[in-house]
Amino acid sequence: MASEQQAQAIKNAKVLMVGAGGIGCELLKTLALSGFQDIHIIDMDTIEVSNLNRQFLFRQSHVGQSKAKVAREAVLGFRPHINIAASHANVKDPEFNVEFFKQFNVVLNGLDNLDARRYVNRLSLAAEVPLVESGTTGFLGQVTVHVKSKTECYECQTKPNPKTYPVCTITSTPSKFVHCIVWAKDLLFAKLFGDKNLENDLYVHSNDTSSSSENAEDVFERREGEDPEKYGRRIYDHVFGHNIEAALAMEETWKNRNRPKPIYSRDVLPDKLVQQNENLDKNFTVDNPLSVSAMTSLGLRNPQDVWSLVENTRILLESLKLFLRKREKEIGSLVFEKDDQLAVEFVTAAANIRAASFGISMHSLFEAKGISGNIVHAVATTNAIIAGLIVIEATKILQNDVKNCRVTYCLEHPSKKMLLMPVEPFEPNKSCFVCSEAPLSLEVNTYHTTLRNFVEKIVKAKLGMNLPLIMLGSSLLYEVGDGLEEDTVANYEANLEKVLAELPSPVVSGTKLTIEDFQQELSCDISIKHREEFDEEKEPDGMLLSGWTKSSTSVVSQSVPLEREDNEHVQWSNQ
Repeated sequence: MASEQQAQAIKNAKVLMVGAGGIGCELLKTLALSGFQDIHIIDMDTIEVSNLNRQFLFRQSHVGQSKAKVAREAVLGFRPHINIAASHANVKDPEFNVEFFKQFNVVLNGLDNLDARRYVNRLSLAAEVPLVESGTTGFLGQVTVHVKSKTECYECQTKPNPKTYPVCTITSTPSKFVHCIVWAKDLLFAKLFGDKNLENDLYVHSNDTSSSSENAEDVFERREGEDPEKYGRRIYDHVFGHNIEAALAMEETWKNRNRPKPIYSRDVLPDKLVQQNENLDKNFTVDNPLSVSAMTSLGLRNPQDVWSLVENTRILLESLKLFLRKREKEIGSLVFEKDDQLAVEFVTAAANIRAASFGISMHSLFEAKGISGNIVHAVATTNAIIAGLIVIEATKILQNDVKNCRVTYCLEHPSKKMLLMPVEPFEPNKSCFVCSEAPLSLEVNTYHTTLRNFVEKIVKAKLGMNLPLIMLGSSLLYEVGDGLEEDTVANYEANLEKVLAELPSPVVSGTKLTIEDFQQELSCDISIKHREEFDEEKEPDGMLLSGWTKSSTSVVSQSVPLEREDNEHVQWSNQ
């Protein structure tokens, strides 16, 4: 039973809840049943069939609808007199700015990706609103409390980078199924459907020997009026046939390796792909593009079946055709998402065909989705426990009882006879560039690295800035945002293709760059140090960012997950 002080703090609180998935459903239910009266939910996702086994506010009839809006309606069904606002939107949208965050007493996170977590952390800091962060993976979970100047922020401890593989292994000599998944997701899918300006290591030129290398056709470019099936077969034959034959010509590579087998579409399917589903009318439209499915079109139902080579070929060609016919407007801007059914089908099929070529065991869509999204399948009980712990910590914050807040880890096996391990929150890390504004340093070859590489691999990927502004002294080198003049945008675009040392204000060893993101109200300084060479395997970015170190107190968490990724693989500290 809550004390009168607790009850009043809860009743008067205005809560922002980000994420209405596995943790979010349990959290919204627990908030409502605990007496919270004013809640705003933000979630950009729609409900999938796979959510129904653990996200208990949703039913079969809700599939394809907004998670945030359905969760709201479900809870209002048993708590009709409370105020719940629901936004089917991305928390990184401009409307959810610092001023928006300032209206809340506490922010509660139930997110499933690092990028969004960083963003919410930074806006909570800027708005000076306490944040309760959370995550689960299988039987493991954690709840952490972040209060500006009193505890560490979410980014005080550096997050482990996703596992990377040498480019040559992915492009030429895969030996594991995960290598095939990375190739299908990060190279083939990105080449066909992603940003055409990004670098890609796929060999793209036609095997037409009559063409010079300079004028050789890029086979990934679809010819005007080209039939989707013919285009699909051309891509198939290039990546699984011609490219494999070209690789086989390098005899040295295969002296101590199994030789791959070229696969051509004509050898797997007859020249004319039999259309299984005549209902695929070109004028057919769908409300939710993410629900388009090659499996459905071809009558394949069980995601746990391992498809044959023929079935994988059919899925690959069918999914490519569906992207071209039903989602053409998205091509050029697509990024692989594990919740995009058609994208997962395409990547699974492509990875399996490549695996067959290299003598690697094929996997089911269910397994491939887990590998491509690093998914450890969720346990509903863990989500419920974590949701309860979030509410407990939020209640302490609302009573200004931060000294009694705890970081709590949910363990799979007892430690010191405990499955729930509470520890005191860590102090702010003085070397954190986010909450302590500590300077960073970057080792980079300033004569080889372009500004575009720096922006994509460091500013966006490592620092998590979405709308960066880059300055050298008083000189503005790059800026993104609305309201810029066309000539200014053109100048910045031109700068992106220049190496750092050849920019209008040269970036060389000893210079200091200032990077700002006004949307996040974040600024940091990076000192540049020129370095000639990098180890391709250990330093695949060709750059080394340092100065952002873990807090000395983080050794307390040696045996618990440091990465908070709801439904995603947790990486462990090996200090």
